[in-house]
Amino acid sequence: MYTPIKCYQPYHGPFDPCPPRGTVCYQTPPNLYLGFQPPNLQQFPIQKALYKGTLWPALYDPYPTPLEKGAKR
Repeated sequence: MYTPIKCYQPYHGPFDPCPPRGTVCYQTPPNLYLGFQPPNLQQFPIQKALYKGTLWPALYDPYPTPLEKGAKR
């Protein structure tokens, strides 16, 4: 299933002098999962499209991202 936020646990070797980083998360754009633009794709009304920055809801990505609100780095 499509999820815009991906997380992974970096490898920390037994002889690594740096402290472990913990879980690292990043955000991917929605166009990675569309492949091609299907016909008759739903569209925002013009005023809402200008506000959101895209004509198609399938390509809308909220900003600021949820990662910036409460993520530990």
